[in-house]
Amino acid sequence: MTDDPGADPATPADSASPTARNRLDEEESPYLRQHADNPVNWQPWDEAALAAAAERDKPIFLSIGYAACHWCHVMEEESFEDEGIAELLNEHFVPIKVDREERPDIDSIYMSICQQVSGRGGWPLNAWLTPDGDPFYVGTYFPPEPKRGAPGFRQLLEDISESWSDPEQRAEMEDRARQWTEAIADDLETTPDQPGDGPGEDVLDTTASAALRGADRQFGGWGKGQKFPQPGRLRVLMRAHAAGGREAYREVVEETLDAMGDGGLYDHVGGGFHRYTTDREWVVPHFEKMLYDNAELARVFLTGYQFTGRERYRETARETLEFVERELTHPDGGFYSTLDAESAVRSEAADRDGEPGERGASDVSASNASGEQGEPRAERPASESEGEEGEREEGAFYVWTPDRVDDAVAEYGPEHGIPGEQASLAAEIFRERYGVTASGNFEGGETVLTRSASVASLADDYGLSPEDTEDLLDAATAAVFAAREERPRPPRDEKVLAGWNGLMISAFAEAAQVDSEEWAERAVDALAFARDHLWDAESGRLSRRFKDGNVDIRGYLEDYAFLARGAFDTYEATGEVEHLAFALDLARTIEAEFWDESEETLYFTPQSGESLVARPQELADQSTPSSAGVAAELLLALDHFVDHDRFETVASGVVATHGGRVESNPQQHPSLALAADTYRSGAHELTLAADSMPDSWRETLADTYVPRRLLAPRPPTDDALDGWLDALELADAPPIWASRAARDGEPTVYACRSRTCSPPTHDLGEALDWFEN
Repeated sequence: MTDDPGADPATPADSASPTARNRLDEEESPYLRQHADNPVNWQPWDEAALAAAAERDKPIFLSIGYAACHWCHVMEEESFEDEGIAELLNEHFVPIKVDREERPDIDSIYMSICQQVSGRGGWPLNAWLTPDGDPFYVGTYFPPEPKRGAPGFRQLLEDISESWSDPEQRAEMEDRARQWTEAIADDLETTPDQPGDGPGEDVLDTTASAALRGADRQFGGWGKGQKFPQPGRLRVLMRAHAAGGREAYREVVEETLDAMGDGGLYDHVGGGFHRYTTDREWVVPHFEKMLYDNAELARVFLTGYQFTGRERYRETARETLEFVERELTHPDGGFYSTLDAESAVRSEAADRDGEPGERGASDVSASNASGEQGEPRAERPASESEGEEGEREEGAFYVWTPDRVDDAVAEYGPEHGIPGEQASLAAEIFRERYGVTASGNFEGGETVLTRSASVASLADDYGLSPEDTEDLLDAATAAVFAAREERPRPPRDEKVLAGWNGLMISAFAEAAQVDSEEWAERAVDALAFARDHLWDAESGRLSRRFKDGNVDIRGYLEDYAFLARGAFDTYEATGEVEHLAFALDLARTIEAEFWDESEETLYFTPQSGESLVARPQELADQSTPSSAGVAAELLLALDHFVDHDRFETVASGVVATHGGRVESNPQQHPSLALAADTYRSGAHELTLAADSMPDSWRETLADTYVPRRLLAPRPPTDDALDGWLDALELADAPPIWASRAARDGEPTVYACRSRTCSPPTHDLGEALDWFEN
């Protein structure tokens, strides 16, 4: 270890110093708590830690990750639990841990420079900063000793500490930090000097054409390596096809939905989607299950059903929502964040036919064509143990061997309707259906389930009717699910995040319109949870995180935009004005806290929030949609329900300011492109004047793809509408409701677009046909 002549040996041992001990036991984040027992004196990102760095004149070592991050776990075991490395960190640095899911603002800032200087990013994200927070060295996973061309973490710490103590080298580091901080601001903060009028009228087709050019027409999706879901691109393709675009747009949508629904990305036993697949063919996933993926994919599969009429897409969405309801729902209505990729392996299940294959890869973290970061799997250190449960392995909860399938169906099949004499047949059909073989497609001869044979082909092969084959498959799947429930479960990150809950609320609200009205109850409950626990009506401010009764972190643009969209979607699904009122409350804060009139943009952090080295914008779609794009399209919808034009001003300003960015790189900005298209083309407005929506209307809406659909339910009479106006503090009815009462005492619909409306009608199909004229 290199001595640091500038170090004060008494400082780390001073009990009054916040850096004298690991303070993460005071935090609520499950990820931070995972590191609370490390010998590293980890600090949360707070004023005390930043002040300590300035007082000690030490660099900050910033490590960013999240609870389900596999390589974060690996680096913890290899380095952060090592006493020697901990001594280096504690003596020569102020080590700070950040949960990227709680602090996406910090993550976006330092991820920006990581991608700029290395061409890739990922987690854990590790950065060395000056005491002022300016970065001068950055990377992702570092092994403790040099390996495969990657520098060793131990040596890095020694070298950086020695350089910081040398005045000449420190001056060079500080100069680099200033340059890098300027580069971050250029990337995240700045806006064009002369914004134009926004993307042209062909923005939708331009974006769809770019998505088509980049599509993997052989295996579906985008990219030639890791495959990430891209729901925004699918929405663009569907909308562009409906506007008269190429048939190839439809083909890419179906190819991608089929690939995601048939492959290993989808959990064929329990429903729901994993984060991404590590291969081009959509077979082997990274097994973590994120709330946001399951929200956005449920929505896009519901839309895919409307767009194509293929029932299997609606069924996939339904099973995904059932998974969320069962495994990611707080008892009081909110939604948890994540299921880990890893779980413990019971000793009786640990026997393998052969040794586990290596989980390594040449790169520890990579970017693909989506602009997202993934992590290849790696073999966990052999020393790791989870007590009596044994070692933790990625995917252990989800993978199968032929023997385990046979055992599961034999044991649990009878209680699910499989006669004992048919157990072997049912297990065999299940194995054929989902590709379970002796060699497997995963490590150690295990199999990630994929749809490998159709029901029709299985029926032919086994001389059964399709109906009997389907019944046996359903029963065998239930038996396999029951057996899987006995396995040690993946850990769950139980923090409730406002923005991610907004995405999930939208999914349940959409399902209430496309699948079953009953899903609306789940959306309403989650929205009530957010209002009760995260929203301060008096100040008009939203908190981001709830965990075990603790509420913290000021909301970001994604929290307001996603939750407001969820509230508006719930209003559309239920016709209850309180949800519209909540969406409007959130939108007012978006305007007040995130809109910069001089720059004509929406920033990701509130203007009254913490000052960081840059104030980022979130313009590109990544693992979640662009919060600026979602906010712009939402404000265009809510503009119909207010007595001013400020919401439209914000939305049009965002579209105009970033039009060049969308046109130069449309594939990365589908949410902004969709907002620009809505601004250019106008919404398909459907004002529904009725006490409740007739069943025939629900069936029609469920089966019909209506791009840019805006539902505006209202009471049937103007007298009843007055109560709604009071709730919204409006003196007069907004145009979307004005003079649109029910006619002849029957539910009435008005179809409007670009300030032109159809005659009132009692036939929803007739109103939808008017849009085509």
